[in-house]
Amino acid sequence: MLKSAWWLLATLLLTNGMAANVIAAPVTFNTALPVSQGEVLMRVQAKYLRATNDPGPMDRKLTVTAVPLVGAWGITSRWTLFGIVPLVDKRLKTNTPQGRVTRDTSGLGDITAIARYTAYAKDAPGRTFRVARFAGIETPTGSDDERDGLGELPRPLQPGSGSWDTLVGIVITDQSLDQEWGADASYKFNSRANDFEFGDEARLNVSYHGRIGTAGPAGGIPHFIYAGLEGNLIWQDKNRNNGMDNPDSGGTTLTLAPVLQYVTMRTVTGAALQIPVVQDLNGNALKQDYIATLSLRINI
Repeated sequence: MLKSAWWLLATLLLTNGMAANVIAAPVTFNTALPVSQGEVLMRVQAKYLRATNDPGPMDRKLTVTAVPLVGAWGITSRWTLFGIVPLVDKRLKTNTPQGRVTRDTSGLGDITAIARYTAYAKDAPGRTFRVARFAGIETPTGSDDERDGLGELPRPLQPGSGSWDTLVGIVITDQSLDQEWGADASYKFNSRANDFEFGDEARLNVSYHGRIGTAGPAGGIPHFIYAGLEGNLIWQDKNRNNGMDNPDSGGTTLTLAPVLQYVTMRTVTGAALQIPVVQDLNGNALKQDYIATLSLRINI
């Protein structure tokens, strides 16, 4: 009886554009987040990156803790605006002529604004399919001139890039009562600031989540448990300093992330662990160990 009642309710929600309330969504990327017209979505995440695989002699150990705050507003049935505000803490241990040192910084990173336009939509009872284009700009809100006792910190260790950067892409989502999949492809054009330029970046993200169980209060609308897998293919061009390529930067990385999410009518709590399966990096570029993410999404 309860299962039948939920099935009817979920079908009505999906066919009336409220799928965001009852469905899982990608944890490792933002552009496929479902947002209905007039709805406001907030997501806060805690990310921990560890990179200790240093092919060079400096024995670098990098940890990055980031808290990206994501807000989204469904202006119309086709237009959605996103804002991403990152707080970051970066810590690097490395060998120097003076011995082993730790260099660290923290603060506000670069804020990104994205507009997404749904170019194609097909709705059916219990299912919705979307194709959207998006474009955004990353603003230089984070500091890019932090210093310590050894002088100015390396640019990748700074909270911000110092540059105005743009990105464009396309996203596809397919949501039903029992499963969700999404994919996006994007390209980010990084510009120069203070004689330094991060390499351009291309991304392909894919996610799949399926419902594996129910929970929640007895006699009430059930909560759902989703499990899934997300893949992130990232290519980055070499960084440039004073017009010269840095041979120890850029390359291609492929990560796979098992994902677990707990879904209620208004919240989605999730966790993901991104594990590199391919790291074809240039020169002595530092390789990642993993990225762990905890996520909370609230639909207002």
